[in-house]
Amino acid sequence: MFTGLVEIMGKVSSIKEQDSTESGGNGWTITISEAAEILNDCHLGDSIAINGTCLTVTEFDSTSFKVGVAPETLRCTNLGDLKEGDQVNLERAMDSNKRFGGHMVQGHVDTTVKIINIKPEGNSIWYTFQMEATDKDKMRYVIPKGFICLDGTSLTVCDVDDDQRTFSIMMIAHTQAHVIMTSKNVGDRVNVEVDMLAKYALKSLEDAIENNKGIEALVKRVLKA
Repeated sequence: MFTGLVEIMGKVSSIKEQDSTESGGNGWTITISEAAEILNDCHLGDSIAINGTCLTVTEFDSTSFKVGVAPETLRCTNLGDLKEGDQVNLERAMDSNKRFGGHMVQGHVDTTVKIINIKPEGNSIWYTFQMEATDKDKMRYVIPKGFICLDGTSLTVCDVDDDQRTFSIMMIAHTQAHVIMTSKNVGDRVNVEVDMLAKYALKSLEDAIENNKGIEALVKRVLKA
């Protein structure tokens, strides 16, 4: 579990599509460097989110770490677009001894969206994103003033247009300086994880309607919980 508060930006130092080393497991691996700040308490098997994608550490030293990337992860995220030298957002799994800022993020990316507009306003920046037509059903989880996680960054949705499959966020100056979004251009892909609570709520509601349980029965079930 993560918070969507990016700790640092690391750099992609190696990408291997067929890593035959013991830590590579004959699969796709990514090695991230310039990550010393988050590796002081690292262990093999720990979870670190790269651009909002929960991945498992298979090898590390004092400044870098390696993760394995499954084919399904490559299909659902923008990690396959990365090149050596690219910066990435990094966050360790939640620490129960710290305040819980941001929102509840699983690190399970739902899909990617494309940036279709970037517009400065004052010292903030508007970003507008569009989902593919095949992901139109995921727009129901995106609501004005709701949570959304973009490349691992917890953000607040501003405007939503379900017909055009678009939504926007406004990024303040502090966030701009600490995440990778400002290095992206119109047309670039961004990882999206919608609010997990919205998914659970909608599934419960749909189940109640589909099985003729009605809203009254749903409310009673929630109250019992």
